[in-house]
Amino acid sequence: MKMLWRLSKEAIRYKSLYIIAILSTLVLTGINLAAPKVLSRMSGIVSDGVDSQGMNIILKLTVILVALYLFRVLFRFLSNYLAHKAAWHLVGDMRTRTYDKVERMHLGYFHDKQTGDLMSRIVNDTRDFELLYAHMIPETITNVVTFIGVFVVLLTINWKLALITCAPIPLIFISGIIFSKKVRPFFRISQKKMGELNGKLQDNLSGIHEIQSFGREEYETDQVNVKNFEHIKAMLTALKISAIFHPSVEFISSLGTVLIVSFGGYLAWKEGLRVEDIVAFLLYLGLFYGPITGLANLLENMQQSMAGAERVLAVLDAPCEIEDKEGAEPLKDVKGEIEFKNVSFSYETGGEVLSDISFKCEAGKMLALVGPTGVGKTTLTQLISRFYEPTQGHILIDGHDLSDVTMESLRQNISPVLQDTFLFNGTIAENIGYAVPEASLDEIKEAAKAANIHNDILEMPDGYDTLVGERGLRLSGGQKQRVAIARAILRKSPVIILDEATASVDVETEQQIQQAIAGIAGSRTIIAIAHRLSTIRNADKILVIEDGKVVESGTHDELVALGGSYARMSAIQTANAAGIA
Repeated sequence: MKMLWRLSKEAIRYKSLYIIAILSTLVLTGINLAAPKVLSRMSGIVSDGVDSQGMNIILKLTVILVALYLFRVLFRFLSNYLAHKAAWHLVGDMRTRTYDKVERMHLGYFHDKQTGDLMSRIVNDTRDFELLYAHMIPETITNVVTFIGVFVVLLTINWKLALITCAPIPLIFISGIIFSKKVRPFFRISQKKMGELNGKLQDNLSGIHEIQSFGREEYETDQVNVKNFEHIKAMLTALKISAIFHPSVEFISSLGTVLIVSFGGYLAWKEGLRVEDIVAFLLYLGLFYGPITGLANLLENMQQSMAGAERVLAVLDAPCEIEDKEGAEPLKDVKGEIEFKNVSFSYETGGEVLSDISFKCEAGKMLALVGPTGVGKTTLTQLISRFYEPTQGHILIDGHDLSDVTMESLRQNISPVLQDTFLFNGTIAENIGYAVPEASLDEIKEAAKAANIHNDILEMPDGYDTLVGERGLRLSGGQKQRVAIARAILRKSPVIILDEATASVDVETEQQIQQAIAGIAGSRTIIAIAHRLSTIRNADKILVIEDGKVVESGTHDELVALGGSYARMSAIQTANAAGIA
């Protein structure tokens, strides 16, 4: 009931549509209750013998009956369409809200989540709200009102038969409770397995090149088949329970009909029950048990809807661990000075990644981070953008603690260029201008020139209108990196983060990227992670990080002269370069 109340509050903004739909449903129910009464009256006239006066009454009743059936068409349309209209608008709202919540979650939230499962919650599970609001609520109202109305009518016809009619209801009620408890876990499992199947499909389609390269098509097909039939098995288990429940309800209802026919015959024999009353009773009997059977069917839909709703609400209710605190102010006139004061960081599932990190990077300077893989360099840069919060210590930008400023204003002043560059499936111009949608083509071209990608673009078939394909598949690694640098340059952020910007490119492309970096050096604060030391040898300060700690700090020449870890890395790379040459 708590969940139903919560969900009903979500639908309140469409109350006008629902009110009209519910009123139409009530009118429709009234029509359904009135029609058998008219038919019963006509049957009574026929059974008493038809004369001219009776024929006139029959004609009038016929007109009334036709009018009732026409009104039934109109109000059924209003009831069904308006309920569906409200429900589908609600589905759209819930999809947008769920996506928006996922989009704003901190990066740690995604560590144990599959993209396909989140997609399933956003698209598939929200669709179940339509079942709830377009079918269950209107039909429940219809069934309850019809049941009460019919029962009142039956009492007026013959109270003894009416009470006999209610005999099967306790059994149906008990079976419904048992059914609900049994079936919802399997619908919940089914929804979960559908999410896992979507997750597997998303992984495989993203990794199709690797699957084909290593000849794993048959293996992956088997894995998808396993996920597919795990979902089917859970769904069939739920449907098997339903297949037992629904015939049971029909059987119990049929017992009620048998009781009525038997007891009605007895009353006709002993108490002289009229034929027209028996006819009316039998006509209303279908209307009486129909709502009960209908509620049984709705009960199945409710369990499925609730299973989907639980998964959606789990996303909406997930805590956003990184939010603007009350009183946070936007950053203004950012110069780009970055300072770490005794910063440490640990992931929830692991040990300490960064330990007591302290440094200061002046505005417009270039700070380089070097060290072995997995020592926390990327994590350090993500702390600057507040994708994670430090477990202790403080990070400042222009003297302002990051926790005291709004995340939107902070991230507007930071542009990342990541090793695994992500490009959207659009044109090159759209990707460069992604962060500045109002940028003109001339401004996009200037940024491309600064990133040393302009000439490459001009050689492409459609120039700046060339489609890059999904994730930039049609571009080389170096071209994607330079498009990403152009995107960062166009934004004119005072802080640029370069995470392994030259890790997967050839020497010539590396030189082009270095020229692009040199072109913006001095005008922006640059935080660069690099394994190729040639990329950052001109940095104003280099931090050597090992085991989550800063072990060396200085310029390239100072660190080489120091003869420590950096000097060893430099010597190895110099020797490798000489060997290649």
